Amino acid sequence: MPFDINWINAVAGFGVGVIVGMTGVGGGALMTPIMVLLFGVAPSVAVGTDLWFAAITKIFGGWVHGKKGSVDWQILRRMFYGSIPASMLTLLWLHLSGAHKMQNHLMLKVLGLTLILTSIAAMFRKRFHAYGERMRGSRPAQFKSAQPALTVIAGALLGFLVTFTSIGAGALGAVMLLYLYPRRLTAATLVGTDIVHAIPLTLLAGIGHLLLGNVNWALLATLLIGSIPGILIGAQASSLAPDRIVRAAISIVLSIVGLKMLLG
Repeated sequence: MPFDINWINAVAGFGVGVIVGMTGVGGGALMTPIMVLLFGVAPSVAVGTDLWFAAITKIFGGWVHGKKGSVDWQILRRMFYGSIPASMLTLLWLHLSGAHKMQNHLMLKVLGLTLILTSIAAMFRKRFHAYGERMRGSRPAQFKSAQPALTVIAGALLGFLVTFTSIGAGALGAVMLLYLYPRRLTAATLVGTDIVHAIPLTLLAGIGHLLLGNVNWALLATLLIGSIPGILIGAQASSLAPDRIVRAAISIVLSIVGLKMLLG
């Protein structure tokens, strides 16, 4: 791969890292479309490469949250009951179908839809939380009894989306948890649980895509070279950034890109 292309990839990784550090919006929602639309990477390879990108970067964050005790392990187990089997079934289907051209076309469509859902989740996060709070307050017994099953279902949906598109573990996962556990999770525990849930899920999905030949290691390396300092800088600048404006701008961009993929 030419040297200048490598540096373009590193700059893209840096930009995504800064945005993730500032806003917490999932890197996959930004990185996968960049690889597909700007770099011309096949959707299946973009998904496989981004899964390893997410797994490697989130391992560090997950370790910190585990040490701080900001992980709800019961909720995490419930998520895993749905997400791990769903991821394995999705990988099995990808392996058995073997029609890469069809898979890439379908991935593009599902990727577009997931980007739109992610933009909605990022934009209306507080409203979903408020709705969950109202449901929890008006029907406490029914709401609590439904939590375990709904959490497994949410995990299964994330397991499919993350494995098939590399997107969903961040913004969508956080909104689902905010709705299902509006009074139980603090801000730190929400982030910690969401990140730790993503680590084995993205690793499992990443290994599956690796076996399918869907990982570009040279591209992954240059993205990481840019993203790691970008995340550190973004995290430092997060208190200075107008969070609502940045999130709104990202949501609009994700919606436009999602529509382009969905209708293209």
